Amino acid sequence: MGSAAVLRDYTVLAGVAGYEETPYSARLFRDVELLQNQANFRLNEVDLFAVAAGPGSFTGLRVGLAAVKAWAEVHRKPVAAISGLHAIAFQFQTDGTPSPAKGTSGPRYLASFLDARRGQIFGAMYASASAGELALAPAGEETILLPEEFLANVKQKVGGGRVDFVSSTPEAIPAPLLQKFFPEASANRVSAALAPAIGRLAFEAARRGEVLDPIRVDANYVRRSDAEAAWKEA
Repeated sequence: MGSAAVLRDYTVLAGVAGYEETPYSARLFRDVELLQNQANFRLNEVDLFAVAAGPGSFTGLRVGLAAVKAWAEVHRKPVAAISGLHAIAFQFQTDGTPSPAKGTSGPRYLASFLDARRGQIFGAMYASASAGELALAPAGEETILLPEEFLANVKQKVGGGRVDFVSSTPEAIPAPLLQKFFPEASANRVSAALAPAIGRLAFEAARRGEVLDPIRVDANYVRRSDAEAAWKEA
């Protein structure tokens, strides 16, 4: 699964997304060309490049980062590196959030997670003051844990607050395990096409001055690659 989008400020002008057997590394430039045809723009007209910086697939992250870093370097433009977990939570927040459950009070949390393979998940928590508020503040570090460890951390964090679980791979936490910790909860699925959410978060980051020179942009893998782990253990 991969996606690309072009925005004018906060508005999505065009987007390309879909799942194919062809690796995303082989179709990224094709998708960008489709975007250019749809929205009639040139890469040198882009003021800000946005990219998912992780966590996620090592190869997928490197492909996107390498392309964006090259475009930004050539055209001398800044880059906004956006967390994929933040984009998942933000997409759920903006695409229609259920109304607060009766009897809940205090801060509202979003527990965002993603299948990390090997029986683990990438996870992070975000907080908002109210259900109608779009801004999300990180409520802890991004982690890689077993599902039950992540759920235990979430339970400790939320206290009496409300929590919604959101993911593009909700099956990574089995429903019986989730209900063991949160009996009335279910995992909400969001689209894996995160480019529009990443673009909107990048626009907000740019307004705050949180952009980088392309040379300073790097991936946040959260865990070491297999090759690095093997080298460390040798």
